[in-house]
Amino acid sequence: MNGEPLLRIEGLQTHFFTPEGVVKAVDGVSLSVPTGRTVCVVGESGCGKSITARSVLRLVDRPGKIVGGSIQWSSSGASPVDLASLDPDGPEIRRVRGGEIGMVFQEPMASLSPMYTVGAHLSEALRLHRKMSKEQARETSIDLLRRVGIPQPERRLDSYPFQLSGGMCQRVMIAVAISCDPALLIADEPTTALDVTTQARIIDLLKDLQAQNDMAMLFITHDLGVVAEIADQVTVMYLGKVAEHGTAEQIFEDPQHPYTRALLRSIPAVRGGGTRSRLAAIRGMVPHPLHRPAGCPFRTRCDHAIPGICDTVTPEATRFEGDHVAYCHLHTEAGAATRSASGPAVVPPAPDVGSLQVGPLRVIEPVARTAAMSADGPILEVRGLTKHYPIGGGLFRVPTGAVRAVDGVDLTIFPGETMGLVGESGCGKTTLGRCVARLLDSTSGEIRYHRADGRSVDLASMRGRALQEYRRQIRVIFQDPFSSLNPRMTLQQIVGEPLRVNGLARGRELEDRVADMLSRVGLRPEYMQRYPHAFSGGERQRINIARALITRPRLVIADEPVSALDVSVRAQILNLLVDLQAEFGLTYVFISHDLSVVEHISDRVTVMYLGEVVESADTADLYRQPRHPYTEALMRAVPVPDLSRRRRRHDVEMDDGLPDPAAPPPGCRFHTRCPYTRDELCRTDHPGLRPAGDRRESSCHYADGLLLTGVDDAGTPASAR
Repeated sequence: MNGEPLLRIEGLQTHFFTPEGVVKAVDGVSLSVPTGRTVCVVGESGCGKSITARSVLRLVDRPGKIVGGSIQWSSSGASPVDLASLDPDGPEIRRVRGGEIGMVFQEPMASLSPMYTVGAHLSEALRLHRKMSKEQARETSIDLLRRVGIPQPERRLDSYPFQLSGGMCQRVMIAVAISCDPALLIADEPTTALDVTTQARIIDLLKDLQAQNDMAMLFITHDLGVVAEIADQVTVMYLGKVAEHGTAEQIFEDPQHPYTRALLRSIPAVRGGGTRSRLAAIRGMVPHPLHRPAGCPFRTRCDHAIPGICDTVTPEATRFEGDHVAYCHLHTEAGAATRSASGPAVVPPAPDVGSLQVGPLRVIEPVARTAAMSADGPILEVRGLTKHYPIGGGLFRVPTGAVRAVDGVDLTIFPGETMGLVGESGCGKTTLGRCVARLLDSTSGEIRYHRADGRSVDLASMRGRALQEYRRQIRVIFQDPFSSLNPRMTLQQIVGEPLRVNGLARGRELEDRVADMLSRVGLRPEYMQRYPHAFSGGERQRINIARALITRPRLVIADEPVSALDVSVRAQILNLLVDLQAEFGLTYVFISHDLSVVEHISDRVTVMYLGEVVESADTADLYRQPRHPYTEALMRAVPVPDLSRRRRRHDVEMDDGLPDPAAPPPGCRFHTRCPYTRDELCRTDHPGLRPAGDRRESSCHYADGLLLTGVDDAGTPASAR
């Protein structure tokens, strides 16, 4: 676009002055946001994306400080103002913050105060910036909630954040951010923790608001699928610097920086072919900003680094067509001369300087699958499993109802396979996994586990010491790599605890087995005396995996094991899980809401909705042609990192929220959100799970008659064709 951009950042430097040294979180970033356009900032955790956004609004906490550069803000035809020069607590920046620039923070539950209602959050911004009366602010707040798609806004206005779902809280955050009709909206990872369906709705909402208000957006994310959905321009950051910038077409179709190319290669895209393959993971991890490599920041992980240049000289900008810029020596004259003389070279990883260097992983071909698995008979059969949580009641009162978290689930899992378990938050996936692992007691039903010696036992009826043997054979990889590790225990204590508790090893033998398992998951045994805080998120998840596998289990419940990780670390962990499965003959129940990840790793997929299984099939069959409308809606919602397959706005034809699991709808539980509901049969008769083809089942009255569309062999979703 012509003219002065709405926001122009030039050479921004935001440093944190800590006792250990100066952390250069943002180190010379330059980017522009034109009026009415969306600029996405992408990169791994630790690259400085969020600190860049917070610097614009002067929300950097101590000991952080802007030490260089400018942030030129031009709004309403006024002369540009350098936000970096303003007092962070002064009236000028407070007028801009919230009034002219709105911000949606990453964690809506943490950003909204539990002490105040939704209406109080909205009214505060309206009365401060728009000088409204209490009555006017309430009416405008109701209208804002309606604009962001919250049902029954009059009632929700008096609700507290903890009474709303994560998606609803994110909508409230967006309503607060747009309450003063800002010219620029900064969205910091606004969809990271959300289901694919809720994520699709939030993306559609932001697009609609942008079109209505001609609003610009600075959108921060590590999900390149979301970038492909929403971006006009893309800035790729690495270690506090810009690595590449260009239009969305340039970044996705003609990336020029090795880091951008590596990010794009490491994405587990939905393909529809059903074949499992290893992901191209980026080796190593982002160095700590305190220990920044000399020369090019990315050279310690780059497969094309040039010795003598990349390790000594900071790359300058190389310009391509239009505003396409990359900071890489490969495009300079010196780099071209060196490559022509000696060919591309690989620089070995930098020596350990405080952040753990991940060791090499053994590449193991996956074992032969499907047919052989069925011939061996199942390892686990779940029949009629329920888990209900009573509502109300007490010492002298009878419960008034129950939340049906899991409500009559049947599953069959075969040795050596990976069964993907998918669905939205609140559908009962995690509860089902915890019941199978006996971390929770089920309300009714059977969990029949088939031992290696051929005998079978019902785990659901076991109590106390009888379960101890099976806790060694069925293990769990937990979702959050940060909260699932005891911060007061060393790595040796965390990984070795299952051996000690179960009496499997002690002393030197325990230490040797822990060291061996750490090596197998790509961690250095010499770091056994370190504590969890010394490791990154990806390394902590490797610790979680080592702890789960140390007892040599037969069945592993992996509960969202990669949902909290960057795309590059996610690829490393998924490859690791496949390698370990082949080496140890593991059976996985892989719980996730990310259908691209599930397709990459699973042999079969089971889809859950509101406590029930609604479809189950081999992975290739399910993705090519789903037999339940809910599965089709989940596939349509997956953001695809390909501009040619960009999902059209509002392709997800579902209402937003799950019905109340304490009072599920009669008939088919999905009929209240299903675009194919036909007659009273859907509303009154429960369909139940029934055969719908070879090795597949569906819980839909019209499974044989509906022509539902999935993903073709090229990975194209139905909505993009």
